[in-house]
Amino acid sequence: MSASARPAEGATVLVIEDDDETRGALVRELSARGYRIVEAADGRTALERWAARRPDVILLDLGLPDIDGLQVIRRIRRESTTPIVILSGRYEEREKVEALERGADDYVTKPFGVDELNARLRVALRRAAGPAASDGGRVDMDGLLIDVPRHEVRVGEVRVELTPREFEILRVLVENSGRLVTKGRLLRAVWGEAYQGEDSYVYVHVSQLRRKLAAADPEGRLADLIVTEPGVGYRIREARDRSEPDRH
Repeated sequence: MSASARPAEGATVLVIEDDDETRGALVRELSARGYRIVEAADGRTALERWAARRPDVILLDLGLPDIDGLQVIRRIRRESTTPIVILSGRYEEREKVEALERGADDYVTKPFGVDELNARLRVALRRAAGPAASDGGRVDMDGLLIDVPRHEVRVGEVRVELTPREFEILRVLVENSGRLVTKGRLLRAVWGEAYQGEDSYVYVHVSQLRRKLAAADPEGRLADLIVTEPGVGYRIREARDRSEPDRH
């Protein structure tokens, strides 16, 4: 059964982690939440089991003993859009960005909260099932109404006046709701390839977008809508995820 037909609980997760203790803990926690688990302790085994089982989502440690996790991403992305969530103790921003640019869907850094990890897996599975249904290109999120055909944004009855760049940033983030979008991807989507490396463009326009949304929302419902992942990019935080999970 495909991810589009299967709920998050009951989906098959390929857990690729070389540390036996960490992998065992992940298997126990995810199994308790109803996931089916396929395990691999190295990259080559992982690729063999991915090809044989075609899991619904992949949980991948970048620091593998044989081949680098980035190579695993590249190999899978040659022929599949299976969601990939990175789980790693690596803190270097460039490695996070590179993994996401190569096709990973999200990134969770050790030590992690199991509830947070579960939320990331559920988001990845929902995205794999296809875009959320909308009414003629209209998206309603926590009282934020985005009308894509009209290029119109409202908070309740208040119209938010956005520049074309600000609107495009919001559209890209909402279309990837819950998923981490790198600054490089935003630049390519909104400004084009010629603007690669101009991270300040993204920072300034996201700051303006946040300010305008906050001004139209005196109740503060959208205060944490756009979350910054330092040095990497931004994500739209889903309503169900707007609480800080316990850390493990």
